[in-house]
Amino acid sequence: MKRKSNLLWLGAVAILVGSAWLQSCSKPTTETADTTAPADTVPPANYLTQQETEAGWELLFNGRDLDGWKRYGHDTIGPLWTVKDSSIVVDGTGLGEGSGKFGGSLMTIKQYGNFELTVDWRLTEPGGNSGIIYHVVEKPEYKTDYATGPESQIIDAAGWKGGALTPAQKVGSSYDMFPADSTKVQVNPVGDWNTTRIVYQNGHVEHYLNGIKVVEFEEGSPEFQAAYKKSKWVEYPGWNKFKVGSISLQDHGAPVFFRNIKVRGL
Repeated sequence: MKRKSNLLWLGAVAILVGSAWLQSCSKPTTETADTTAPADTVPPANYLTQQETEAGWELLFNGRDLDGWKRYGHDTIGPLWTVKDSSIVVDGTGLGEGSGKFGGSLMTIKQYGNFELTVDWRLTEPGGNSGIIYHVVEKPEYKTDYATGPESQIIDAAGWKGGALTPAQKVGSSYDMFPADSTKVQVNPVGDWNTTRIVYQNGHVEHYLNGIKVVEFEEGSPEFQAAYKKSKWVEYPGWNKFKVGSISLQDHGAPVFFRNIKVRGL
């Protein structure tokens, strides 16, 4: 009987040990990798969220090629505009505005009237200069995109080596028309990304820089007419004449990166 009891005891122990082992195998380990993205994860570039898509946003740059774009006044893109590091890059270093035969702004093939636009941009050299221009119309009588379209200015004023800049020629401004509010401008340094947002709706215009509204005006208002008469645009008969046109990125003889270019019609 004693031997039989010992055998029964050993069998019970084996069953308990086996059960514990099976439970440990089926139980999730506390060291399983956490697939939840950290709260401060940077969103992927050149990507629309479901909410953005449902709100009517359109991605103008796919992060891979220049599909949907062309060079102003030319049939080919040319060598200055390329795609690098999931960004549209222009590098006309040392070549000046428009960069001769192979320079010129890059413009969307599609045109927009009332719109909201956001663009991330990054200057990589001190004194860099560029701009985002809207309602651009390509015709033989207009040699440049800015001959027709208003511009949201991009520039590193601190490193600028040209002539003295007026307030309306500094970053975020409606170029040579309305200066960005200097008390609100918060621009990141050369080498870092900044975000420009432009809203145009039936002549009401707003410019934002890094999430802060820095310019607001009404086309045709007394203030607009006064600014226009003092500006260089009086010499450009096609300037601001068209209310539907392309969006362009300016070649101004400096290396500039652009990404996350998104637009929606209003």
